[in-house]
Amino acid sequence: MHKSGFVNIVGNPNVGKSTLMNLLVGEKVSIITSKAQTTRHRILGIVNTDDYQIVYSDTPGVLRPNYKLQESMLNFSVSALSDADVLLYMTDVIEKTDKNEEFLQKVQNVDAPVLLLINKIDQTNQQELEKLVAQWKELLPKAEIYPISALNKFNVDTVKKRILDLIPESPPYFEKDALTDRPARFFVTEIIREKILLYYQKEVPYAVEVIVEEFKDEKEIINIRALIIAERDTQKGIIIGHKGAALKKVATMARKDMERFFNKKIFLEIYVKVEKDWRSRDNLLRQYGYRLD
Repeated sequence: MHKSGFVNIVGNPNVGKSTLMNLLVGEKVSIITSKAQTTRHRILGIVNTDDYQIVYSDTPGVLRPNYKLQESMLNFSVSALSDADVLLYMTDVIEKTDKNEEFLQKVQNVDAPVLLLINKIDQTNQQELEKLVAQWKELLPKAEIYPISALNKFNVDTVKKRILDLIPESPPYFEKDALTDRPARFFVTEIIREKILLYYQKEVPYAVEVIVEEFKDEKEIINIRALIIAERDTQKGIIIGHKGAALKKVATMARKDMERFFNKKIFLEIYVKVEKDWRSRDNLLRQYGYRLD
């Protein structure tokens, strides 16, 4: 008997979805920062044993779109509702339970089992937690509720065991040595984007995209040329910094992470280019892998 299934993680921004994803997969496949809207794509992480294959899916935080990029991000989250064998709806003890009622209604109508995970329970007390559980029972009566702390790994093993109970018997969907459905280039862009989110403030991290123009994997080194796309000349100036210092800092941090990720020496070149209002241009969003149509 072999089990296989898709386990999709959805929820509002900044509730800890990517932290949980990396914990469940056992590898860093999703970038993590304290800033909302860190995840832009739907990212698969695959866990294999002889007896099962669980395909976890991290999704962008659910929000009301302000521009076309956010419309595409919301589409990734909505699509995760339709193909889940198990749906993990993630919230935390901080956010209000009445956020995004429209999306919650979609969750309520999902046929697959729903596990509601209340994250960050180390930041509340028992009385408040019980009150929160009661509120969520009313909102999603069909869901099984699990209080967790992804950061402290509390109760995550219980969730893992329940997922394994729920996924169906099936042959594997991917090769047994696969970690993700994404190519190596994708993780280069995500590592650079993570450093941009950590290093720059305000709008700049959200107004940039990263493109890998060259990825040459040689015997002892990987040569990478990447391009940071900004929306404005002012943003380009901020990214580069005085005498290139800011860009050099980001490149150094990214290169060190890539060397850990690929377990190989990395030669990294990063350039910056302006594509005005790229977040609202269909042709560029399609080119950068965001449009589902």
